[in-house]
Amino acid sequence: MCAPFPGGPSDGSLLKSFKDHVALAIWSNEDRPILKCVNHGAQIQEWDLQSCHPDTEGLQRIIQRPGLNTLIDCSYRKANKEVIYAFVERWQPETNTFHLPFGEMSISLEDVSILLKILVTGKVVAVENFARYTEESRSDAIKLVSKLLGVSIEDAEDEVNISKGLTVQKCWLKSRWCPKAGSSDTTYPPVECTARAYLLYLLSCTLFADKSGSRVSIALLKLLEDLDDVGKYAWGAAALAYLYRHLGSATKVQVSQIAGYLTLLEGCVYDHFKLGLATPNAKYMDYVQPRVCRWIQKHETVMNIDKVGSIRRTLDRLRPSEVTWDPYVNYRDNGVVYAMAFYSGTLKYMDVVEPYHPERILIQFGHVQSISDPPYRPLEAHRGPSALKYSVKYEFQ
Repeated sequence: MCAPFPGGPSDGSLLKSFKDHVALAIWSNEDRPILKCVNHGAQIQEWDLQSCHPDTEGLQRIIQRPGLNTLIDCSYRKANKEVIYAFVERWQPETNTFHLPFGEMSISLEDVSILLKILVTGKVVAVENFARYTEESRSDAIKLVSKLLGVSIEDAEDEVNISKGLTVQKCWLKSRWCPKAGSSDTTYPPVECTARAYLLYLLSCTLFADKSGSRVSIALLKLLEDLDDVGKYAWGAAALAYLYRHLGSATKVQVSQIAGYLTLLEGCVYDHFKLGLATPNAKYMDYVQPRVCRWIQKHETVMNIDKVGSIRRTLDRLRPSEVTWDPYVNYRDNGVVYAMAFYSGTLKYMDVVEPYHPERILIQFGHVQSISDPPYRPLEAHRGPSALKYSVKYEFQ
């Protein structure tokens, strides 16, 4: 944008990509194509940990060690499409915040920590040598799959060839390391290989769910090489960067899908907005379960476009009193929240780098909101109307 837009900022340089934002189409009485919410939570239950390896206790110990096992039970099986649809319309990728009648709100590192009970501090979730496909990276990927998952070079090469990239199929992981009951194949790989296969599968169904729904990046497998090291990564911060990127892309009027960990998006909305968008879970155990379990998962699968319109109108009229600004005040007394939530800079997952601006949402941390500095400027930004034309690069700080 180079000029003011009715209802928007007077300085047209602040939201440069707004001309392709879905909110502009809605303002013009146009609607976007139905947004497909890519959610893989239901796939988690397709892998039976009790029967996939004879050393069940050893397998459970390895999987629980990095603290990612909370994702098994807290992930919503189906996405609340209407809620996601309506809140995507409010998202602004330049600031990575929801723009509401009275100001800005966002998904913070504090939300991630408390809603999911996973780490937001630690080593960066990135592997540089798998950033792009080359013959060298393909060869390295095949060797890595063979070494870490305990298969032959030939089998690893076949799978990489089928996947056509630096990925493996989730169905291959499941069929190979979680054979069906009664299978004639009684040869089991080392328990460490099965644990890596499962963690890879779990991460691809949750924190880093992509639009394909069928593949998982081999770069993630590299981070599972040292199983004692897996719990040292900032998985929560990486998941937030990845979700930010998908939210930004989904705001574009021609984009028809959104991926990322949609359970995190939904849980944040339910905790902060007193709009009756979800039903409380009477069986929820506070401080024991991840807080996202506080809500009953939606079971309907069909989008109700009339409900989207109803939520949209409710958000148009939203008052500050209808927001729970600081739902985690009691959790801070229990040492759950990290000072990292106030970090202002960029978050990274592989080659995805996104700005994180807690200074724009201080009221969510129980502080008085002040006028914040302009958002971080990207090194390059092409936020066109479609996913193919959405490419943004930030410096990782």
